[in-house]
Amino acid sequence: MSQPTGAIAVPLMLLVAALSVVARRFRVPSPMLMLVAGTAIAFVPWIPPVRIEPSLVLLWLLPPLLYSSGVGMSWRGFRSNLRPIMLLAIGCVLVTAGGVAVAVHVALGVPWAVGFVLGAIVSPPDAVAPIAILRTLNLPRRLVTVLEGESLVNDATALVALSFATAAVATGSFSPGSAALEFVVIVACEIAFGIVIGWLTLRIRHLASDARAEILLALATPYVAFWPAHAIGGSGVIACVAAGLYVSWNGRRLIRPATRLQGYFIWDLIVWATEAVIFLLAGLQARTVFAALSEGPWSRALVAGALTTVTVVVVRFAWVYPATYLPRLLVPAIRRRDPPPNWRFPFLVSVCGLRGAVSLVAALLVPVAVGDAAFPDRNLVLFATYCVVACTLIGLGAALPVVAKGLRLDRISVDEADHNARDEREARLEGIDAMLRAVGDTKAPSPPHAARLRVADELHHRADLIRGRIDGRARADDDGDEDDDGLWLRAIEAERGAIADAYEANRITDEARRRIERELDLEEAHLRERGASR
Repeated sequence: MSQPTGAIAVPLMLLVAALSVVARRFRVPSPMLMLVAGTAIAFVPWIPPVRIEPSLVLLWLLPPLLYSSGVGMSWRGFRSNLRPIMLLAIGCVLVTAGGVAVAVHVALGVPWAVGFVLGAIVSPPDAVAPIAILRTLNLPRRLVTVLEGESLVNDATALVALSFATAAVATGSFSPGSAALEFVVIVACEIAFGIVIGWLTLRIRHLASDARAEILLALATPYVAFWPAHAIGGSGVIACVAAGLYVSWNGRRLIRPATRLQGYFIWDLIVWATEAVIFLLAGLQARTVFAALSEGPWSRALVAGALTTVTVVVVRFAWVYPATYLPRLLVPAIRRRDPPPNWRFPFLVSVCGLRGAVSLVAALLVPVAVGDAAFPDRNLVLFATYCVVACTLIGLGAALPVVAKGLRLDRISVDEADHNARDEREARLEGIDAMLRAVGDTKAPSPPHAARLRVADELHHRADLIRGRIDGRARADDDGDEDDDGLWLRAIEAERGAIADAYEANRITDEARRRIERELDLEEAHLRERGASR
């Protein structure tokens, strides 16, 4: 079958649910378990081969993952770490593609153009698995931000490079200058298009003023950004990511609390299920990949797989350390603004070179024929790609938490976490001060004095909890009347403004802002629901 249909959709969902429970129970990274389980199932004799259509993943499953990653990314963190992110997402990807091409050409005689095709396919690290693993560890925020930023851009670099390399196989010629110019034009145009789509959809959602309609528009946004850019010859990835980053930066002003609350659950479910399905489908391709080599020499295929895997790992180490320290050595302004990090930081970044389903999908995109001739070494490219994905995802994935703990980076992040917690506590106290001012504002419509006293008393109680003067939690206010609710809504709006000011002044992190924002959204939704039920 060419793609999952209704016949396997339900079993696929049940399998994803069961494996996710197992992964959580045994604390195994879900992407690794999905790939291993998919591979094992693929070789069960009575199960027919599952051949996925590459466009299914590329055009339907990939856009929401890219967009949600962009929305979840801190624009401030992305902008402040733009140099290391670009060095990894563009520089490391292109150097890896070149290194793989050299290795397979010299060792196996693979044509240069085909070598670059393989290099482009395996060059982008996975956007899901390493971040999922690292988020379970207590690591410095900047390190995770750089890896998240790399994962947003590297797929676009690899897919554009793949299109150039595939064209070179078909035409027999390649112009580095023309390719570089075309790459810059594609990136610039996709960034502009993605920003336009983000701006337009945000404002349409704001005008819709209906949570369900807004969420449907949000679900459509990644496809509106991805499909047109991809259809006219771009990758679509940059446009999708740019739209997500724009929404990340501006959505807090235009997306309503009720929409955010519903969106949290819906997007979390979609992203979780899509990631799991992609890795499970990648594992299910194992039988097809191995069957493609049934007529060829296995020794050459095994050498290609091992050589490509070693090359992508070694090249990442060889690139990350110079890219980390050379700019600081050569440019004093960078060194003063951003002192050299401890050697353990680039080491962990180097280990996070796990390849994933995007590489396998890219390999399946390689045409079967160019003109009247078969695409050279296509089966070898497929097999080597699968080896790289399996070895890095399972091998490096299993080693990553051990390496992270062995480097003791969690100790380095303790001070950072304490500092962020203090800043968040101060911001929360400033928010309560703003709420107290709003409650005591005599120019605002005046509810009874008793209502003001009740709300003010609860706010003082919350402030004491934050300062640690008392133990417990905020008191329930289920018996409040309409006057109390009106005051609380006014106070919540004041706290939103205070938290926004703290964020704009760079005194709290994106995580703290989102955490407080969600608490305020929940409180406001509770008040409005109680008012509607009266």
